[in-house]
Amino acid sequence: MIHRFKPKRYYHTYGPNEPAHHVKPGDTIVATTVDAGGNDGRGDPIPDEMRQKAKGTSLSRSNPLTGPFYVDGAEPGDTLAVDIQRIMLNRDWAYSSILPGFGSLTEEAPGRSLLLNDPLPTKRYRWTLDAEKGVGTTELPGSKMGEASIPLHPFIGSIGVAPRYGRVEMSLTPGEYGGNMDCVETREGATLHLPVFVEGGYLVFGDVHAAQGDGELCGVALETSSEITVKVDVVKGRAIDWPRILDDEWMMTAGSGRPLMEAYKIAHVEMVKWLCDEHGFDKWDALQLLSQVGRCRVGNVVDPNYTVVAKYPRKYLPK
Repeated sequence: MIHRFKPKRYYHTYGPNEPAHHVKPGDTIVATTVDAGGNDGRGDPIPDEMRQKAKGTSLSRSNPLTGPFYVDGAEPGDTLAVDIQRIMLNRDWAYSSILPGFGSLTEEAPGRSLLLNDPLPTKRYRWTLDAEKGVGTTELPGSKMGEASIPLHPFIGSIGVAPRYGRVEMSLTPGEYGGNMDCVETREGATLHLPVFVEGGYLVFGDVHAAQGDGELCGVALETSSEITVKVDVVKGRAIDWPRILDDEWMMTAGSGRPLMEAYKIAHVEMVKWLCDEHGFDKWDALQLLSQVGRCRVGNVVDPNYTVVAKYPRKYLPK
């Protein structure tokens, strides 16, 4: 069944929030997302009444999420398989920014300062998106080249389920539940596997990026809105601890934590486990081969947790 979903509320947390829609295993969801600042396909900000509220406190307004989708029959110990079939950019521009107290080259944040220097300046960049040509262009007013054009590679920056142990995490944070991984691998043609910790899973997604470099260095990618098509399935009785991603060429594991080395270790330990549990490898053989043919991507070094993606070429799996 195909569900064409129009959000009536956007969420700023990962958790068992009130389900926006029920789907069954094998169903397809077609839904729109807004950009990280909450602007829709026309560039209009979503009304305040459409944002999640929490009694007695305020929530971060970044990365509004579409959903949550309750997947009937999904139970703790299962795996949610999300086949990313289409990411359609639904406007012809994106924004990026350099912001005070944000990004990977500062030790300052709201309510905390570890440096005595002035904060980074505020700089905003508007990128023109040519989806047909797959190119984004922006002006560089202070530089000799004047403007820059780069290839687009749209992906879902934030996608996840309700965390384990009844936790609720803000939409800026990645973890074992997926979340704001800013992982360029969550793109069309990939299947994301997420652990189910709560009945129904509570799948949410948003924060689509038209392009981004490894690490999201300044903290802001090419932020834009989209229409996303995903097919959702449930793998019964298959328990995983961290997100896994499959495409035609690679099997991948995503680990999130701090410091960066912790995220690196999580991702690679999970890859060794995957090779052993499902592909017949001895643990030390798996470590040896992964050490020689594996690749690694840094999703982000700017969020409350960092994300690292370990990649193993599928051509080196047993036949």
